[in-house]
Amino acid sequence: MVRLEQVRKYYGEHAALSPIDLSIPDGQTIGLLGPNGAGKSTLMNIVTGCLAPSGGNVFIGSFDLMKDPRRAKRLIGYLPETNPLYDEMTVRDYLTFICRLREVDKRSVSSHISEIAEMVCIGDIMDRRVGNLSKGYRQRVGLAQSLCGDPQVLILDEPTSGLDPLQSAEFRKIISSFSGEKTILFSSHLLSEVQNLCSRVVILNHGNLISDTNLRDKARQRKLRATIDMEKNALVSALASLDVFEQVQPVRDGEEPGLTTVILTCKIGSSAPEKELFTLLSGLKAPLIRLMPVEDSVEDIFFKVTESNQRKNGRVS
Repeated sequence: MVRLEQVRKYYGEHAALSPIDLSIPDGQTIGLLGPNGAGKSTLMNIVTGCLAPSGGNVFIGSFDLMKDPRRAKRLIGYLPETNPLYDEMTVRDYLTFICRLREVDKRSVSSHISEIAEMVCIGDIMDRRVGNLSKGYRQRVGLAQSLCGDPQVLILDEPTSGLDPLQSAEFRKIISSFSGEKTILFSSHLLSEVQNLCSRVVILNHGNLISDTNLRDKARQRKLRATIDMEKNALVSALASLDVFEQVQPVRDGEEPGLTTVILTCKIGSSAPEKELFTLLSGLKAPLIRLMPVEDSVEDIFFKVTESNQRKNGRVS
């Protein structure tokens, strides 16, 4: 549904975005992460056509955003970080105005707005002035305007920024209701929020796409944390001989002398890795002290890849 080919953006000699290739299939929800200044908003502005790239191509559906912007933009709904509202209008008048801009059939506007109001739970404020609304309701109205015209793609830039925990939870529930029906590119500094909403995470740093992780694949790839009474080098060598483990990673844990802790990454589809481990350790007469499952959270992935990228580029001592 969304495809970027070698998209880049320069401001003078400064590369805000290095060449980026990215494809988002129909119905997928992607979390866009990165430190401040990583290029997230620049990328979103390019995808929505608000900012022209310095090079490369953007396709929305089958339409080239630069060559056929009108038809491409009809497929996009956009909620920027700064919510584009008109405070002097009522909510109903504002959404009617947005529907006119998005060329919704005049005969369908009223029913279309009522349907959107029900989706985002703003039916009770339709005749109130936007300027009198709370932050939470303003964000809901902003989401409502992004849904006018029934776009297939939603671009949401920090949609829960400034909301209290209850408002954020309600907003996430609304967004998750579109999962599978719309293609969503979602930016947030709240990593737990991305973990709950997204099936895939893309991480930018200094304008570079440094990680593209399918969270469902991560969930299928099991990891075990084992503490074993055996010398590290001999243990790692023995564990590496087992075909069920893709990676054996020692952990510095401050364990008492003689104990070694390792993270064991199981191969996808491997059966009974615990049985293989127990059999090996029994033969080695190496007592297993602790064994527990572990999962990489979005936070783990984010810090791991950004710190690695910064070291690679000499930005961390």
